[in-house]
Parts: sequence; C-alpha cells; structure tokens
Amino acid sequence: MNAMVPHRGGAPVGYVTELGPVEAGAVLYLRLWCDGPDAQAQVWNDFATALGSEGGRKALKSFECLCDMCVRHGRRPLMRHHVTCKCLGADESCFANFIGYASEGEREDALLIATTIVRPDMAPSLVGLAQDFGLALKRMAIKANQPTTKPTTLH
Repeated sequence: MNAMVPHRGGAPVGYVTELGPVEAGAVLYLRLWCDGPDAQAQVWNDFATALGSEGGRKALKSFECLCDMCVRHGRRPLMRHHVTCKCLGADESCFANFIGYASEGEREDALLIATTIVRPDMAPSLVGLAQDFGLALKRMAIKANQPTTKPTTLH
C-alpha cells in the first residue's frame, strides 16, 4: 500500500447538518474530544450545563471510556474532520450511526457497527457505553428544544 494514499475513513460522505441531533452531537463531541484539553473542557461544560453536575459527570465518564476503548482496542484510528468542518467523514458517519442505533436500543445493529470500530471481543462493551452516551445526547437535545420563556401570569 502506498503511504501517500489518503485514509478512506476521512473521505467526505455528507454534511453534519444532514444528521439528527444525537448523531450530530456524537460527531461534534468526538471531534472536540480529539482536539485537546481545552476542547475537552468544553465537552464537560456542555454536559454539565445540559445535564447537571451528576448527569454531566456520568455522560462524560461514558464518553471518556468510549473514546478510550476506540483508541486502545480500535481496528485502526478513527479519522475525523476539524471541529468546524461542515463535511461528514466516512468514519464519523459510522460513529454517528453507531451512537444513534445504540441510543434507540437497536443493540444488534449497534453491535454490528461496533465490530467495525473495535476488536469483536470488545464490541459488546462498546455498545453499552454508546447507549449511555447516546441517551445523554438525547436528553441534551430534548432539553435544548424546550421553551425557555416562562408562562405568562394572567391574574
């Protein structure tokens, strides 16, 4: 294989704006997490703001373990685009769909995708973490869509 050939995992396959809130959140937080300590602090801040201190801590722990498992047991490094890039890379699309299936309780589909990300023996553990993280993203999306104005008092 030629070292100059780009990794297929980074090939653009769409746009982040085409994803639902859980999937888009998964891509955004993956990008941020891999961007360094300052961006990781932003992840924590987002989770704590949306889910409260305890809920944010649980979501962060699941996400942290998920990322760690992908790095330590990954079949290969996940390719990603820059945090502000509008493109969606192939690996990011795979990750987004994985988190989406897991958050919906579609364990078999999530497990199938997980085997393309990590070693097959680690896939069930990865699915459990993805489900926790995906459900946290769902709660964040629901909270973001709630009206922020107080009802008007008539009397």
